[in-house]
Amino acid sequence: MARRTGYHLFETPAGFVALGWNERGISALRLPAANPGESERALLRRLPGAVRTAPPHAVGAIARDVGRYFAGDRIGFAGVPVDIGAQDPFFERVYRLVRGLGWGETTTYGAVAKELGVGPEFARDVGQAMARNPVPLIIPCHRVLAAGGRIGGFSAPGGSLSKARMLELEGVVADAAPAPADKAQTSFDF
Repeated sequence: MARRTGYHLFETPAGFVALGWNERGISALRLPAANPGESERALLRRLPGAVRTAPPHAVGAIARDVGRYFAGDRIGFAGVPVDIGAQDPFFERVYRLVRGLGWGETTTYGAVAKELGVGPEFARDVGQAMARNPVPLIIPCHRVLAAGGRIGGFSAPGGSLSKARMLELEGVVADAAPAPADKAQTSFDF
């Protein structure tokens, strides 16, 4: 039986966010973009049958918390129920581990691989899991850095610059400046 999926678009201090859910939990989150259409299109690529609707109370509270996060409030998402669908078993392990990272706590792709009991050659796979994370912020992929504490990549609007800004909200300054954002991308405007 197919799950009914809803989604909600809302504005935060960093831009427009799209949040998708079903009866089991949050199934997609698109980090802030410059306009609502960009967020909506990104969410619908992940959840093509989703219907835009007013969020139920619990989802509305999560949306408000996302807005508060981007306003600089110390907000945690560890207790938010998620339904990210079928995932590669290794990715599931990565997501479970990364979900345990708290506010301002960072690690590296290699450290995640090591903690999962695999060799350093799996650091790239950890990076792929982060790039495909369907619920960034809830599974805080922005807290996973490249070797040496460098920013590394980030697939959200604004790329590495957006990752650096999210970390700055949490009081983390990466060791190296992020690579300039691709001019075709829009960054968080805060």
